Amino acid sequence: MDKILIVDDDERIRDMIKEYATFESFEIDEASDGVEALNSLLNNKYSLIILDVMMPKMDGWQVCKVIRKTSDVPIIMLTARGEEYDKLLGFELGVDDYITKPFSPRELIARIKAIIRRSEQIHDKKDDNNKVKVGGIEIDFNSRNVYVDGSNVSLTPKEYELLTFLIRNPNRAFSRNQLLDSVWGYDFMGEDRTVDTHIKMLRESLGSYRNYIVTVWGIGYKFEAGGEL
Repeated sequence: MDKILIVDDDERIRDMIKEYATFESFEIDEASDGVEALNSLLNNKYSLIILDVMMPKMDGWQVCKVIRKTSDVPIIMLTARGEEYDKLLGFELGVDDYITKPFSPRELIARIKAIIRRSEQIHDKKDDNNKVKVGGIEIDFNSRNVYVDGSNVSLTPKEYELLTFLIRNPNRAFSRNQLLDSVWGYDFMGEDRTVDTHIKMLRESLGSYRNYIVTVWGIGYKFEAGGEL
């Protein structure tokens, strides 16, 4: 049974999410602030975390930063704000999804299922030699480490998943919607710029090999060793 941690200082929201999630056979833990959430993470393994932004003691951004130092557990951020800056910050910190209050509980459950399913597929997927090297880029699938010219580079979970998807499908152009469906695991309606943001961050991480991720005008992106932007 998949176990979810709901972190929100509003008990009504926790109760609402718990009701719908329990009906879908998820096991639920709750935390009312960031400190309590981090304590729960010390003693439990979760399939996904639902994390509110505005909370006492530690806000959601701070909690996310701490989690990402040691774990790639999927995170959905909840916030009352919908500014683009908040979304970009969340994605840079390694958030898997972002939903603005008020929200549809059914939509949230659909996103939870899709993200968990995608996460399980990624962790279960095996490579014959568990490593791949293209030019100066090397990926170790066992450790989920990425090296550029021998140096370990720090990628967010979604940057890593985007890179591994593209590198496993070289020279094939994917639309933004195809990338959203394949990497995020569902159709991220109206958020095509999510892909552009992650492509930009990924290119910066790849340094001199940034041109391996090629923009295919009118379509989307592809991975091509020695390609042009």
